[in-house]
Amino acid sequence: MNMPATKIEVETAAPASIAAPVVAMTPKRPPRAETYARIARETAVRVIPPLVVIALLLLVWELVCRRAGSALPPPSKVFKDTKELIFDPFFDHGGIDKGLFWHLSASLQRVALGYSLSAIAGIALGVLVGQSVWAMRGLDPLFQVLRTIPPLAWLPLSLAAFRDGQPSAIFVIFITSIWPIIINTAVGIRNIPQDYRNVAAVVQLNPLEFFAKIMIPAAAPYIFTGLRIGIGLSWLAIIAAEMLIGGVGIGFFIWDAWNSSHISEIILALFYVGIVGFVLDRVIAGLGKIVTRGTAQG
Repeated sequence: MNMPATKIEVETAAPASIAAPVVAMTPKRPPRAETYARIARETAVRVIPPLVVIALLLLVWELVCRRAGSALPPPSKVFKDTKELIFDPFFDHGGIDKGLFWHLSASLQRVALGYSLSAIAGIALGVLVGQSVWAMRGLDPLFQVLRTIPPLAWLPLSLAAFRDGQPSAIFVIFITSIWPIIINTAVGIRNIPQDYRNVAAVVQLNPLEFFAKIMIPAAAPYIFTGLRIGIGLSWLAIIAAEMLIGGVGIGFFIWDAWNSSHISEIILALFYVGIVGFVLDRVIAGLGKIVTRGTAQG
């Protein structure tokens, strides 16, 4: 009786002793060629449509302006007239006879200083107006009135106050770009969810901690919207101001080209103005995406 029992135990125990093979599943990586092809397709979708539109516009411009008696030069003539400025933007013959690089550099320096001051003051005032009901009632009507004043209307006043073109231009940039920063910051502060304020009260955050951990992160998308509008207005303001204050700057370059009847140089300068303005907007938009982790509009 013991032998059959032993045999049965061996037969029934044998399958349990056989371990199932373990197969490690590793995620299949896409081939490098497929990755490059996907990047190429995405780039083509973004790049080809604007290139096609630009090519069509240049073609229409060329055909329209090649006719006799046309007031504007065609693109081919613009390139021929400004070839030296395009290929040698770094020349400096002294005075205002400089390449476009130096004019753009001077304008960007003024914009950087004026815009930085407006960003600091605008965010601070926006936080005050958004956080305090009394400040909003007292200052908001004043801001709404001042922001409607055109940039060049401030220039005579600033020249009378500073008696110098450089600080006057910086003031015009500052006073032009500060209003959208104040207004958007104030709106962002007022739209902070009440739940955030309740949590801050429960954990007993002091005013500085509430400002750094709750207020600024929650209002950051609104703040960067104001900053993007402000950088565009800054670039517009400096071009207009430099036409009047003179000296080195892309605005003065355009005005000097007009006085010399160099229409091709004006067109080239306007092209550079547009490209620089686009780059400035993209820089602020990219910085906003990084700070807000993608919540700011790109």
